[in-house]
Formats: sequence, C-alpha cells, structure tokens
Amino acid sequence: MAIQWQQLEEQPRLLLEAQLRPIQGNRFQPTGFPDLGTAKYEAPGANGKVDMVLVESAQSMANRLEAVCWDAGRDTVVDVLDGMPYVHVDLWEQGQTTNSIIEPHRLNSPYILESDDTTVLDKLKLRLADRERGQVDLQELARVLAEMDANSLLHGVFLAKRDLAGGRYRLPRALSAFIEATRVAPADSGGVKNDPVDPRGDRNKGFGNVPFHRTEYTAEGITAFFNLDLAQIRAYPLGTAGERFLIALALWKIRKFLETGLRLRTACDLVMDGELTVTRPADAFSVPSTAELETELPALIAACASEGIFGEPPVTRMTFKR
Repeated sequence: MAIQWQQLEEQPRLLLEAQLRPIQGNRFQPTGFPDLGTAKYEAPGANGKVDMVLVESAQSMANRLEAVCWDAGRDTVVDVLDGMPYVHVDLWEQGQTTNSIIEPHRLNSPYILESDDTTVLDKLKLRLADRERGQVDLQELARVLAEMDANSLLHGVFLAKRDLAGGRYRLPRALSAFIEATRVAPADSGGVKNDPVDPRGDRNKGFGNVPFHRTEYTAEGITAFFNLDLAQIRAYPLGTAGERFLIALALWKIRKFLETGLRLRTACDLVMDGELTVTRPADAFSVPSTAELETELPALIAACASEGIFGEPPVTRMTFKR
C-alpha cells in the first residue's frame, strides 16, 4: 500500500496511537527524573480521577526515534536512508565518531559547533548569521537543515550560538511522541546486595550487605502517542518532494520504533498489543507497513537530491578539535 497522500492534503496533524503491554508479566519500570523520580499524575476519568505515570518523555522519544536511523556496525545511516544528509564527526581518538543524528541536540552538539574545525559553523554563519536584529528567517533555516541535517526538520533544533543571530534560531519538533500508562498501581519490591566476605563492611566503599527498595508499576493500559505536525512540514520551503520525504521518514521511524525499539529499560520491555491506530484523520488514512515505506523512501531521497533540496555530498564531514 502506497502512502495515501491525498488523505493528508488538508490535515494539520496526523495523530497515531499504539497500545503496548509488558512482553513478560505485568510490571514495568517508567522513566525517572533526578529531581522528582517517577512522573506520577492524575487524569480526569468517567468515574473520577485516574492515576497515571509517564512511561517515556517526549525528549527521550525523540532520541529513540532517531536511533532507529543509525547502523552502528557500519557507522552510517541504515541502508534505506542512504543519501539523507547529516553531519559526521571524527573524534580525538582514532576510530571514534559521533554525528548529528545520534547527538542529543543534533546540529547544536558541542562536538559540531564548539570545535576548532569550523566546517559546519562557517556554513551556518554564511547562511544564517546576518540577522542580529529583526525576525530570524525560519524558512532559510529549514533550507539549511534540509541540506545539512534533514533529521532536524522532524525533531527540531535550537542553535544556541551567539554567532548565529544571537542564538535565536529555534525550530520546534514536527514529530513528537510520548508513552503514558493508565490506572497504575505501584509494585514495591526490593533486595539486598550481599557481601559474603564482610557483611558488616563499609557500605560507603562498596562493602557489606546493602538492602535496597524498588518500585515498579502495573497498569490497566499503556499507550504510545505520536503527533506529526503536517502544517509545520508544509510551511518548510521544500516543495512536494521534501514534504513527502519528511512524512514518509516520520512514519517509517514510528513503525521501526514500535517493531524494534520498545525495550526501553531492563525492567521496561514492551510489545505492541494490537495495531497502530490513526485517530486523526479518523477512518481516512492508513499507515503503510515498514516494508512498504522502505520501498518509497529511496525514491523520495533521490528526488530531494535531484531537486537540490539535499546537499551534495549529503554527508558533511568534520573533526572535533580543541
């Protein structure tokens, strides 16, 4: 099934949901934050408030959706995305690298913008640095990102560099996602780190028996939510080829994450429970399978390259030097 482009033409958003469950048993470990632990909250329900937990945050989901694009064994994008622009960085240790796809802040990575190798910074300055006053040109930013790091057009970027219009270039996420669990209950357990040699040893140095507490959760339902901002993508000055590539890439990322990326933590290994559901536009659009999307993506990448939307060569190479 090809992508039903006509079903998306007048839609501002594409909203998707997937029901999940633990792959074994009933317990799962939600994400935690250093200053508050588990994100627990209440939501309105038909018969009163419902206890909820955030299983995976929007910022973490962005990183996970990017991770499916990368082939660590080849140190490049997966085969189906060959030709998609990104920035490759050789690090100080021979053989070690990073890149704008796996870096948490994409092009705003210090390994890209704070290097003595100013290959990328100079290109950005050439195109974006003449806006010290007045509104920044986000359409020009979109063109630059398409040429250098197309992935950022989906997951957003904040170029917090004074040299670039005083650090005012920001592009919000066009693809956002999160996972939450409904009607949760804590599942408390614990254990002991045993020291059979010296049970009463100094715990501060790692000796002795150390008991610990652990809280996991059970839930009536776990749902992954995906929001693709079609209006934002259409606002990019990239033409039909660029627009269709970004939509197809977003759908492929979602499919691949749900198939291969649901082992979020050791104690949070999930699996889809049913099918990926379109909630908007309801009954008007079906998401193609991973295989079908992988059939379309190479042609869309080739179209973007031939129309000059992507840079040539697509991979910008630099070295991190300090």
